[in-house]
Amino acid sequence: MKKKLVLTLFVLFGLCCFVAFKIDDDPFSALIKKLEAYNQQNPQEKVHLHLDKPYYAIGDDIWFKAYIINATTSLPSEISNILYVELINESDSVKKQIKLPVIGGFTWGDFKLTDSLAEGNYRIRAYTQWMRNAGPEFFFDKTLKIGNSWANKVFTRTKYSFSEEKNAEKVNTQLTFTDKTGKAYSSNEVNYVVQIDNKNVSKGKALTNSNGEISFDFLNNRPELKSSGKITATIELPGKKKVVKLIPITATSDAIDIQFFPEGGNLVENIPSKLGIKAINSAGLGKDISGSIVDNEGTEITQFNTTHLGMGNVILNPQPGKTYTAIVKFKDGSDQKIKLPQALPGGYVLSVNNLDTSKISVKIYLSSNMLGKGELKLLAQNNGNVFSVFTTKTEKQLVIINIPKKDLPMGILQLTLFGPDNKPVCERLTFVQNQTDLTNLQVQSDRKTYNKRDSVQLTLTSTADNKPVQGIFSMSVTNTSVVQPDEDNESNIFTTFLLTSDLAGYVEKPNYYFLHKDPAAQNDLDNLLLTQGWRRFSWKTFTGNTNPPVTYKAEKSLAISGTLTTLGGKPIEKGKVSLFSSSGGLFMIDTLTDANGRFNFDKLLFSDSTKFVVQGRNAKNKKNVEIKLDLVPRQVVTKNKNTGDIEVNINEAISSYITKSETYFDELTKRGLLQRTIMLNEVNIVEKKNKAPNSANLNGAGHADAIITADQLGTCTTLSQCLQGRVAGLMIRDGKAYLMRNGNTPMRIVLDGMNMDADFLDNIVPQEVETIEVLKSIGNTAIYGMNGGGGILVITTKRGGGNYGSVYTPGIMVYTQKGYYTPRQFYSPRYTPESGSQPDLRTTVYWNPQIITSTSGTAKVGYFNTDQSGTYRVVTEGMNRIGQLARTVYTYEVK
Repeated sequence: MKKKLVLTLFVLFGLCCFVAFKIDDDPFSALIKKLEAYNQQNPQEKVHLHLDKPYYAIGDDIWFKAYIINATTSLPSEISNILYVELINESDSVKKQIKLPVIGGFTWGDFKLTDSLAEGNYRIRAYTQWMRNAGPEFFFDKTLKIGNSWANKVFTRTKYSFSEEKNAEKVNTQLTFTDKTGKAYSSNEVNYVVQIDNKNVSKGKALTNSNGEISFDFLNNRPELKSSGKITATIELPGKKKVVKLIPITATSDAIDIQFFPEGGNLVENIPSKLGIKAINSAGLGKDISGSIVDNEGTEITQFNTTHLGMGNVILNPQPGKTYTAIVKFKDGSDQKIKLPQALPGGYVLSVNNLDTSKISVKIYLSSNMLGKGELKLLAQNNGNVFSVFTTKTEKQLVIINIPKKDLPMGILQLTLFGPDNKPVCERLTFVQNQTDLTNLQVQSDRKTYNKRDSVQLTLTSTADNKPVQGIFSMSVTNTSVVQPDEDNESNIFTTFLLTSDLAGYVEKPNYYFLHKDPAAQNDLDNLLLTQGWRRFSWKTFTGNTNPPVTYKAEKSLAISGTLTTLGGKPIEKGKVSLFSSSGGLFMIDTLTDANGRFNFDKLLFSDSTKFVVQGRNAKNKKNVEIKLDLVPRQVVTKNKNTGDIEVNINEAISSYITKSETYFDELTKRGLLQRTIMLNEVNIVEKKNKAPNSANLNGAGHADAIITADQLGTCTTLSQCLQGRVAGLMIRDGKAYLMRNGNTPMRIVLDGMNMDADFLDNIVPQEVETIEVLKSIGNTAIYGMNGGGGILVITTKRGGGNYGSVYTPGIMVYTQKGYYTPRQFYSPRYTPESGSQPDLRTTVYWNPQIITSTSGTAKVGYFNTDQSGTYRVVTEGMNRIGQLARTVYTYEVK
């Protein structure tokens, strides 16, 4: 971590000198103190997931390691101890969610891609509850291509072409349907629905031609919006089997959006300024352009062109009374005119040169009418930490400040210029390449060339400042002949923590800026920061009198908390609250409420979806109380921001991988290690309605000797009263249910799947019950073992199927909470001369989420190669104990 540097600048006889100064209690210093205090009290978290592969196939496993850091300190986060990881489909629906315990800023998990999922552009999203205060734009959110060959009968290929019709955008769509061998589905009926921005704009039906094709048009009547959507196409196969395909619409035109961004914020008359240029197509991908700038008299002033992914810059010196227009020429001979921002008659311009490896050169230009107005302050910060403050008097029209890079952390540096009134007037982002702020991580193998199924021994070495350091790392090994990397487009621990987590919108090919160290790539990175926009920090947060509210608390452990009140809503002090659960064994714990009626059961440990009963009593042990649990609303799924990563033809884009993975999955299926979902033909069944459809009866819902439904419970005040004399052989004694044949053994109660004691019966309000299933015969009680000896009452409440909670009676609440997911262990075979001959076609050769180097900075790992030759790629990521990041890629050959 870098030490903060606070400096002041005096301009004397044309020379610059730097003098350290003490922060006084002036308004600007008070603003800085408020900034630092806020970041101390409300540190931001960042999350990165290291994934084992860049893309997947249905049948695969997704393995990941999560790194969570405190953005303010850059250390592994100790703010949150629970991480949420979600798999989201193209319809922005959460298909899987797991909750993981975080220890020291690290955790890991996995998803199984079962064949009940369809191919598509999925997203993997990770966040903590604390991160929700800053908003979902700060979550880890990556788009994954997931193809399907193994469990897929219909393959589609989509082609769009664009034109204009009156004031609308017209899209011609050609869909091709084939089987996995490429054979066309001809003369098959296809029904399709087109949605743009979640609104139906077209629908119809068509028959595929001999090539398996259908063609249709649709219109986007709101071309001013960057529209996207989907086509839902349903094709009918022989035997009346219907297959539904979702096809993304990434754009409705081939228009290019072009924007110009004055460096620092504004153009000022008679001051030369750099204009950042950004050109993207309708799908969000950069498109390189060229053109010229003319003034209001038509005189050409200069020419420009973009150099990388539609980004570049041009210098313009705006003159008084002039306006300027950029004219972009396209290949088809057409052009587009863009009015440039109007220059201000007076103000400041901030210009940054970051090409020098040792320093950042900052030029501050002042218009003549800004001279002699007081002091300017230039503030340099990273993640809310102030590293430099420079002050200068407004005596000259040009001030040059050089900031040494050795004192700055690697990552985005935010430069803000404050006017004499201490309000921000210019802002500029620049990137500090400081390799000394990273962990040096090296991987070496015992050989450079191996054979198939050979044992591989790798040694990791981690150092910082040329000294061994302990670190925590994760490693993924793949065969590049199976999993072909797209290195420029990779998301990794550098791109997430140092770049994309602090920028607005989609960043195309983020790893390009870390792979390439040449001046051209550094200039491209500077253009990105000129045009992309800052999002993590806003000065408005600190110029007002109030701080943003904290809605979501940092989770330290699994907990169930709430408030105990009277039925009139008054908090109850020293009330007794009990927590019960029979999931995974009987569990019971008590606590007392505080003066505000609050209770909290924390440091709980339980697995996924565990059901609890919360019981409350007042200080006099009366049950006429109300329990209000602290229920956190689910995080909404926002629209996918990674528009440029969305692939229309998924299976075609990763066809080589899904073909090879299919062979692997077929082999696993033969060996019984992977199962397909059996799809049955549609059959119409006429059946008597199940009276207890939601019950947790182990025999199956409704399989009981007697069923009492809600309409039979309306006239009694207790359940024991409801049951008395209603079922043959069942009697009530002391509020407990007994079967006459069992003498003194009371009937057990199963309440919404939870085992309760027999005396719990009258704690349940009859009006809240949906069904009571009476199990008294040996055929129905045998499945409950010893617990079924006296008979069973399976009670299902009207809200018992809910995910959060349901109130049965004053003083009682049943609540289901999601617990920790238990990660699976990656299977890595060990080969001996006696090993079988079954083919080993693993697509992920090796995965290890937890490699810890010793005090000597070393660690060793070992595994066996597969039966496939090629270049094996070892990707290792992580950080040392003081938060310095590390990543390295190592390759070796398998013959």
